[in-house]
Amino acid sequence: MTQRTATLTVDGNTSEYPVMSGTHGNDVIDIRSLGGKTGMFTYDSGFLSTSSCQSRITFIDGDKGELLYRGYPIEQLAENCNFLEVTYLLKNGELPNAAQKSDFENTIKNHTMVHEQLVKFFQGFRRDAHPMAVMVGVVGALSAFYHDAMDTSDAEHRSISFNRIVAKIPTIVAMAYKYSMGQPFMYPRNDLDYTANFMHMMFGTPCEEYKPNPVLVRALDVIFTLHADHEQNASTSTVRLAGSSGANPFACIAAGIACLWGPSHGGANEACLTMLEEIGDVSRVGEYIKRAKDKNDSFKLMGFGHRVYKNFDPRAKLMGKVCAEVLGELGLENDRLFKLAKELEKIALEDDYFVQKKLYPNVDFYSGIVQRALGIPTSMFTCIFALARTVGWMTQWEEMVTDPEYKIGRPRQLYIGAARRDVPPITKR
Repeated sequence: MTQRTATLTVDGNTSEYPVMSGTHGNDVIDIRSLGGKTGMFTYDSGFLSTSSCQSRITFIDGDKGELLYRGYPIEQLAENCNFLEVTYLLKNGELPNAAQKSDFENTIKNHTMVHEQLVKFFQGFRRDAHPMAVMVGVVGALSAFYHDAMDTSDAEHRSISFNRIVAKIPTIVAMAYKYSMGQPFMYPRNDLDYTANFMHMMFGTPCEEYKPNPVLVRALDVIFTLHADHEQNASTSTVRLAGSSGANPFACIAAGIACLWGPSHGGANEACLTMLEEIGDVSRVGEYIKRAKDKNDSFKLMGFGHRVYKNFDPRAKLMGKVCAEVLGELGLENDRLFKLAKELEKIALEDDYFVQKKLYPNVDFYSGIVQRALGIPTSMFTCIFALARTVGWMTQWEEMVTDPEYKIGRPRQLYIGAARRDVPPITKR
């Protein structure tokens, strides 16, 4: 088949560039030779029309509202698999059989403890430090504790690093929470599965045995699955860019956590819950819908619309279902914020303004309500997000460092500063 090309004409000079096609999604123009052929670069602020890599991990079709992990729809994975099965899928490309699942789960359980000196590391933070600030520091510090598997060209070393961070991140998140509460740390229990063990470390105390509620465990496990990966978003791109220099993988994950902390990225579910609290009651929904449509009003309807999805976020549908199950289990069906969220969703889906702008509810719309019902404070919401997304970050990092075409990241710029000039003597300044 003839290779498709794109032709670019600049000042009467024509050059051609190969067109590349993937399994799904937009074709891309390979412009790697653009600078050499034309002496020019492209300008794409925010990289909205730039493919930074080739990837086999995650695919999003924003127009269809579709999210695939290794080709599998997120709806099917959330319904039929637990988080560690999804973790195995993202890492290895295929779902595990029964024996592989058992071996992988046991491997992760064997890595859940953290070095006892790392436990003391928490004492260096102020008691009122934000848990995400603590996570950035503690996860980054892992690079100072584990030196035995740092050859990123070695597949076994990469696997050890992957298993370590996936196993230890729930322990670190739970410790960050306990530290902020002034409660003693709870050590992992190998008799519990991944998510139940995390809930034990979060909510258990030495005073009595903690017995995880299976409905609530399943709900949090689904939250983890829905947040495990999401293509080349800001934090994933940060991890890849940091890793492109050959940086320690734990340091790369710390960089991803720092990026995720931004309110435009991982903090959206917290902002959504804050908005619902501001609205306060179903009777005020109409007032706030009107404000959201007023260009001169600073109020924004949080939890609606998405940078990528131009249809219903598939994760939002799943999260709405999980939310109802959790509130039902806890006897909170008449929860004020949940009723408020349902009314907002109903009006927005019927209002021409939101329909025409394709401002559908996204995953953050319900996830904050679910976490609140589980007893997770808003300051920990982004930590929960980071726990789940660590799996995607490590998978993306490994794909990058094993790509034969990968190079250290070096975006170019359009310089618009002062032209070249000479420094005048001090008497003439």
